[in-house]
Amino acid sequence: MRIASMTSNGWQGGRALLALGIAIALGGCAVGPDYRRPEAPKAQTYAATPQAETTASTSAPGGEAQRLVKSMDIPGQWWTLFHSEPLNALIADALKHNADVDAAHAALQVAWENVYAQRAAYFPSVSAGVNPTRQDIAKDLASPAASGASLYSLTTAQVSVSYAPDLWGGNRRQVESLVADANAQRFQLEATYLTLTSNLVNAAIGEASLRAQIDTSQRIIDLQTQVLDTLKRQYALGDVAETTVAAQVATLEQSRATLPPLQKQLAQQRDLMAALSGRTPDQAIDASFTLDSLQLPAELPMSLPAQLVEQRPDVRAAEEQLHAASADVGVAIANRLPNVQINASFGRASEKASQLFSGGAGFWNLGGSITQPLFDGGALKHKQRAAEASYRQAAAQYRGAVLGAVQNVADTLHAIQADADALVANERAERAAARSLDIARRQLALGDISESAMHTAELTWQQASLALVQARAARYADTVALFQALGGGWWHRDDATALTSKAE
Repeated sequence: MRIASMTSNGWQGGRALLALGIAIALGGCAVGPDYRRPEAPKAQTYAATPQAETTASTSAPGGEAQRLVKSMDIPGQWWTLFHSEPLNALIADALKHNADVDAAHAALQVAWENVYAQRAAYFPSVSAGVNPTRQDIAKDLASPAASGASLYSLTTAQVSVSYAPDLWGGNRRQVESLVADANAQRFQLEATYLTLTSNLVNAAIGEASLRAQIDTSQRIIDLQTQVLDTLKRQYALGDVAETTVAAQVATLEQSRATLPPLQKQLAQQRDLMAALSGRTPDQAIDASFTLDSLQLPAELPMSLPAQLVEQRPDVRAAEEQLHAASADVGVAIANRLPNVQINASFGRASEKASQLFSGGAGFWNLGGSITQPLFDGGALKHKQRAAEASYRQAAAQYRGAVLGAVQNVADTLHAIQADADALVANERAERAAARSLDIARRQLALGDISESAMHTAELTWQQASLALVQARAARYADTVALFQALGGGWWHRDDATALTSKAE
């Protein structure tokens, strides 16, 4: 360390050295691999054989044909395509109060604050201090240059500067890694948005389906009650046996037993929607949903696999984690190279505070150090190898995320076509069962068929009616699944645009 009276030329030399260090740091190379984005899938379709672009249709409610459109973009608020104002209001409220969304926002802020904290290492650290002391030293050690007194006061005021030039780009790689982590967290937030909105729409569809199943079951119960009344009259006239009446009573009670489980599921769906909206179950949701209140979108988007990797939040998050792992390799390499540290300070020192700014009270010092790890038992080498293995792990996880995303879309497209076909078949089956039941009722009243044939007709219609409701609900759920599988259109939301600008 060099200590001397501060002069203008001396301090200018120190500043020049600091400036040189900063220039070296900013202009130096960055060790480690430069990140390159993985190639997008080259596939142009989601199946080995050509897929139909239009689904089957039927005249039954919810049986409209849906057309898959390759050029169609996905709106940021895709759920509005169901044309349900209560659903839109429910989702808007949930996005404001959902705990998972709030937690994801906070996690994103944490990630960016870590980036800003690490970026501070680009610049020198400057601190200031005042140190007044009073000392009593041995008389034999008193300075002959001073008065010779062993008891004296000393006041020192100084500014200290320290700086570690980023010669190998280790800090830049660390910042690069943290930015990638922040971007990954941003896409985790988008995934949270998408999961929440999809779950809410599915919950509304589930509620609508359960209400329809309850209504259908109640119609079946009403019909079976009418049949029971008919049989009771016939029994009173001696036209049927008591066992026939008892069998119809058993059938009726079996149908009634199906209601409580459906009502339980409906209550649980309502509780789920309340929880997703940031409410407790006692805070009722005003909206209620039926299948008739939801409109099935006539056109559906079908993004290519190459577009899918840009749209899916989970795939984008996996890519950012790959980017972070790549940068971490550079950090590990830089940690094995020499480290340069520059330190400087300047200030004033005097026996009396009032004399701090008198002539000859100034001092400055400038120093530096270079540190090179020589032996650490192989710790830094193995940390580098661990970083390289983490990169390979992240690369494999990214490939898995891409394959999973493509499979997800392919499965959903198959479901859209198959469930449309299933609705057509179920609608035909329900109509046939209803005709058969109507004929059976008339024949039973005339005594032309046995009660067992009537019970069979009732059971067939009951099963067909419930299957029709479930098939109709499945088409709505498939539509939700497709929007979710394609990424949900987050890139069209205003708040998502703001997050993108911040990330860039």
